[in-house]
Amino acid sequence: QVHLVESGGGSVQAGGSLRLSCAASGYTDKPYCMGWFRQAPGKQREGVANLSSGGTYIYYLTDVKGRFTISQDSANNSLYLQMNDLKPDDTAMYYCASSDNRACYAHISRPVHFQNWGQGTQVTVSS
Repeated sequence: QVHLVESGGGSVQAGGSLRLSCAASGYTDKPYCMGWFRQAPGKQREGVANLSSGGTYIYYLTDVKGRFTISQDSANNSLYLQMNDLKPDDTAMYYCASSDNRACYAHISRPVHFQNWGQGTQVTVSS
């Protein structure tokens, strides 16, 4: 059973930086896609930064382009999200997720195509 554990969340002031990490275990095969999603109170979960195994497909939410960078350590399926110039609108619970289905290639930003989820890490940005 795949197990994903996020870390690195916290509270920062606007303009600050955080680096989220996702430690993965339990894979029998490499996931087709991995990514970061976020969900703010009263809002739907949305894809923030996602990539396919090997990095052929990379997606960034428009609002985070140029500020966030996703990276992975393919040797152990770890995933990272460097977040710079954080804004109050970035406040949310951030989730690491992976997909066992190559359908994620065509729908890489959509949560429904990801089967494995971590418990989330809270990011709070104050103005």
